[in-house]
Amino acid sequence: MQLYSLSPDFTAASQITPDDLPQIVQQGFRSIICMRPDAEEYGQPTAESLKDAALAAGLQFACLPVVPGHITEHEITQMRAALKDMNGPILGYCRSGNRVGQLWTLARQP
Repeated sequence: MQLYSLSPDFTAASQITPDDLPQIVQQGFRSIICMRPDAEEYGQPTAESLKDAALAAGLQFACLPVVPGHITEHEITQMRAALKDMNGPILGYCRSGNRVGQLWTLARQP
């Protein structure tokens, strides 16, 4: 798991696993947003397995799957809602953290 701080309340990350959750909680994150479609890569944890583990750890969880290179207005609107409704600081993850950064940037534009 590689972390990329984008603001005091939002950090992008590469793929996380349920084993990363104690470290995520210890670092003070209160919410997680998954931006990876399930089965994008062989062996990646499903969003549902991460959601279950995150909720058990006391974290909020949202899934906004984004196909690489195909961010739409729908995803931007969903991201704006998640940023507004979820407790921060928030950790968003995808394969490398790049999609997270792109969507976060687009969602913050007026």
